[in-house]
Formats: sequence, structure tokens, C-alpha cells
Amino acid sequence: MTFNAELLEMAQYTIDRFRAQSGKIATAESCTGGLIAGLLTEVAGSSDVYERGFVTYSNEAKQELLGVSIETITKYGAVSADTAIAMALGGLNASNASACVAVTGIAGPGGGSADKPIGLVFIAVAGEHEEGAYVEEFQFGEIGREAVRTETTKAAIEMLLAYGLDEEEEKQPC
Repeated sequence: MTFNAELLEMAQYTIDRFRAQSGKIATAESCTGGLIAGLLTEVAGSSDVYERGFVTYSNEAKQELLGVSIETITKYGAVSADTAIAMALGGLNASNASACVAVTGIAGPGGGSADKPIGLVFIAVAGEHEEGAYVEEFQFGEIGREAVRTETTKAAIEMLLAYGLDEEEEKQPC
């Protein structure tokens, strides 16, 4: 995928902000299949900030690589706030990152249901400076697979910036 200028600017800004705090980023991706990692690593020199990524498309990968419990997946589903939180916390714990963003959703064109329609995405961010993780639900609608994945990538970067940095450190004068 070729990233548009807006996404590339967001990635550059994200890398710069994390670098300024000596932060490291990990990603745990399902419906985006590595697009967030791909976007962040488009930035030259991102290797000092981007620590690692997990593409966990299957439930087994979520369990084996991120420690998401079968109970969470069975009770709430792979596409749920609870699974997104478990993915973010698991990615943080399985890496040397200071923040992990996780995404799980239904990009389409199939796979949706009345309860979980196409375009439903959950994004969670876990950071070493916070307990737990912050999660948001997005309803992008049936805008097409590529558009759902692109919008998810954009929202994930925005959430990483909003919840993955140490706010106290940001408030201190330079």
C-alpha cells in the first residue's frame, strides 16, 4: 500500500514525539495486517523508536504471541474492546516498548453481522506510564476494505499520540 501525505506526516510526527521522550512503540494488529507498522517504518530513522510489531490475524496468534486468553475471545469475540485491550497489554508485555497500540475489527467485505457490522473496529493503547489500556470503538461503516484499514491506521496513530506518551513529561518546559 502506498501511504498518502497526511498519513506520512502523522507517522513522522509520531516518531519525532516518541523520540523526544526516548519512547519506543510496538504494534499489535489484526484487521490492518501490519499497515500501522508499515506506516511507522516508512519514516527514515524510525528504528530507534519502532520496537516491534505483532500481526495476529488468527485467534491462535492472539493467544500465542500476545497472551490473549481463550476465555476473552470466547466470551467477547476477537472483535471486541476486551480483546483489543488484551492485545495492547500483551504487546506491551511482550516487547521493550513504552507504548503499544492494538487494533481488531471487521474490514469486510464479508464477516460482518448485525451485532458486529463491517467497519466495526476497536483500538486500544497501553503505555508503561499508565495502568491498563485506553480503548475506543469506531464504526467506519461499509466504506470498503482498503478504506476501513486506512481509517483504522489513521485512528491508531492518533490514539498512540493521545494516550501513548507520558503527559507529565510533555508538560515540562524544554
